[in-house]
Amino acid sequence: MTPVTQSEINKAAWGACDTFRGVVDPSIYKDYVLTMLFLKYLSDVWQDHMTRYQAEHPDAPELVEAMMQQEAFVLPDGASFTALHKRRHEPGNGERIDKALHAIEEANITKLRDVFQDISFNSNKLGDEEQKNDILRHLIEDFATDALDLRPTRVGQLDIIGGAYEYLISRFAATAGKKAGEFYTPAEVSSLMARLVDPQEGDDICDPTCGSASLLMKCGRLIRENTGTKRYALFGQEAIGSTWALAKMNLFLHGEENHQIEWGDTIRNPKLRTSDDMLRHYDVVVANPPFSLDKWGTEAAETDKFARFRRGMPPKTKGDYAFILHMIETMKPKTGRMAVVVPNGVLFRGSTEGKIRQKLIEENLLDAVIGLPEKLFFGTGIPAAILLFRKSKADKSVMFIDASREFISGTNQNVLDDTHLEKIVATYRERATVDKYAYCAKREEVAENDFNLNIPRYVDTFEEEDEIDLMAVRDERCRLKTDLTELETRMEGYLRELGYGS
Repeated sequence: MTPVTQSEINKAAWGACDTFRGVVDPSIYKDYVLTMLFLKYLSDVWQDHMTRYQAEHPDAPELVEAMMQQEAFVLPDGASFTALHKRRHEPGNGERIDKALHAIEEANITKLRDVFQDISFNSNKLGDEEQKNDILRHLIEDFATDALDLRPTRVGQLDIIGGAYEYLISRFAATAGKKAGEFYTPAEVSSLMARLVDPQEGDDICDPTCGSASLLMKCGRLIRENTGTKRYALFGQEAIGSTWALAKMNLFLHGEENHQIEWGDTIRNPKLRTSDDMLRHYDVVVANPPFSLDKWGTEAAETDKFARFRRGMPPKTKGDYAFILHMIETMKPKTGRMAVVVPNGVLFRGSTEGKIRQKLIEENLLDAVIGLPEKLFFGTGIPAAILLFRKSKADKSVMFIDASREFISGTNQNVLDDTHLEKIVATYRERATVDKYAYCAKREEVAENDFNLNIPRYVDTFEEEDEIDLMAVRDERCRLKTDLTELETRMEGYLRELGYGS
């Protein structure tokens, strides 16, 4: 059998979206396509394993049945993709798919509890009954093609399915406008943040605004690549139900079994708590929170029982420091380190934010400020920065890196390649001043700047222009005037010859 490639699977899965294009908005059909990919994968794995067991034990159906019950998940009778495909021409496709998903959830309740509650294939979002049934028939047929045969004996490693899922999420983010930031952090930014916090074997890793969990999984992947083990735990919380469901399916498809992802508002109701109802602490905390979130929860913050806002109350209309303060509070006392993406205003805005910033610096928690290029994030063109914090630092310096001018330019999105990432990570680790790129500032210097973290205050990127030789410019101007006079005289001569002159 010819091995299938990641790009072939990606292309086929993205092609399934053609069924919806021009009929349903991408922000709506995104969840249908991703959920169908999930259902198709479960069905193909189940069928693949059953076929293998039946071949191994042709005269022992009871044994095959018992072995299937020991699988990583259970697929109830009638809930498979194959069963749905057989009845695709009948009315009621939406209702049948919903019933199949709920049956799968019930049979795998510890892993998939509530995952499908926010999506309904029987919704009127897909049009009237006739249109909906037709769209869903086409969708089922799209996933029944040979290209989307996802049996492990055909596609090999689990990562190819997880890769397809990530690919679809990133493509949807590229077309989702402002809402893209709710569920996806660009892959290169996730990679950069993971490398900066340097996750280690045995680490507990948390993303309090985890979206589709891409940033969490980058940290896990880095540990696997460096150590060959899966000894780590992933934790997350996500406020939007449909996005939380994406995260759960994403982790499942990537084979990330050691995780806890909660659904809820991290600021108003942090769900990741210890048995004695305190906030959990982690070795690594990473996040790309919503930029300058309005109505982030000041009322709840004023009576916060976890004392997360003792350094100051962030402004009602800008929640950036609310997420930063929450993350600070969840770092382990010795090993805790964190990376958070923020809009540049977080670096220099005054009032309460300035006071919070000052306290974080005076407590020697801030480790580095890294300026990123504009147009890097889906849904916003504004430039952003990564702030790095550590609970236990070797000295009292703050590293400033201006990586905003080095990128690959794109029409809608700018991109960082691996060379850019390597340079940023190496510069951060070396903590050495690099002309027009990086500066390691003492805490006293930051204090002299009134705790303003605006990068140009520390990294001088001014390029001197070449001196202009005014005499040379004057001589050139005189020469051009002479040439012009001569040209005009010749033109007059030509015009007279042609009978146009006076």
